[in-house]
Amino acid sequence: MFREDIIIHIFSGWRSFLRKCLFRVLRVGPIPSHIAVIMDGNRRYAKKKKIDDMTGYDAGALALLHLIIYCMELGVKYVTAYAFSIDNFRRHPEEVQKIMDLTMESVMLLTWISKLRSVRVHFAGNLQLLSADIQDAAKRLMESTAGYNNFVLTICICYTCSDEILHAVEESCKEKWDDGIGIMGYDKGNDYERLIKVVDIEKHMYMATAPDPDILIRTGGEYRLSNFLVWQSSCCHLSSLGTVWPEFGVFHLVWVVLDFQQNYRYFAKKKLQL
Repeated sequence: MFREDIIIHIFSGWRSFLRKCLFRVLRVGPIPSHIAVIMDGNRRYAKKKKIDDMTGYDAGALALLHLIIYCMELGVKYVTAYAFSIDNFRRHPEEVQKIMDLTMESVMLLTWISKLRSVRVHFAGNLQLLSADIQDAAKRLMESTAGYNNFVLTICICYTCSDEILHAVEESCKEKWDDGIGIMGYDKGNDYERLIKVVDIEKHMYMATAPDPDILIRTGGEYRLSNFLVWQSSCCHLSSLGTVWPEFGVFHLVWVVLDFQQNYRYFAKKKLQL
């Protein structure tokens, strides 16, 4: 999929120097801590370029790699990418298998990048739906990078927010039951103060490793969240871009961050009210 020399080329060269100069100016204003992205438009990109869908997904993976590097240089600490929804299993089995193959290649690439730049990689979602080899590779990568905290990349795979909330509620109920409180909290002689609270649910969410996003980007000209981070995006700057994901570049990111900075006071005030 990618060669190491391509990655090193992205990190270095005159383009990297110009980006860093641009980002230095951008850092005069507030910089988001967490950017989440719905990577929409890979297949439309492939159709536009008259290439096969898999090549379109490869281009999308390269665009994500660029975004990761841009965010590192800008000073964004958390990036979350919506890679594969549970609903995507409804697609043609051949397409799903190709995406899973790309996922395995991406895990190998992220393993190399994590060592190069001390990146913590987290996979969020119902990983039990993945094949055993991808599960094992993902778990090894998460374990090997758990000690890194300079930059955190979360890949949402086999994910929907509905499933995330259900998982969190189930785990919270199990925890209360194990503690002797009971499923309902009051059926063992406890009062309503011991019932499950928001903090109990949030600590069991798949996304518990990262703060709520400051910016949520969706490419492809769509204006919906598609069951992505619905719980976490109640006070988040939403940005819908007409460009398809593989064509997302540094100037799209700059525009989004500038828009975020223009509305920063409003979102900061809303967060204080929560």
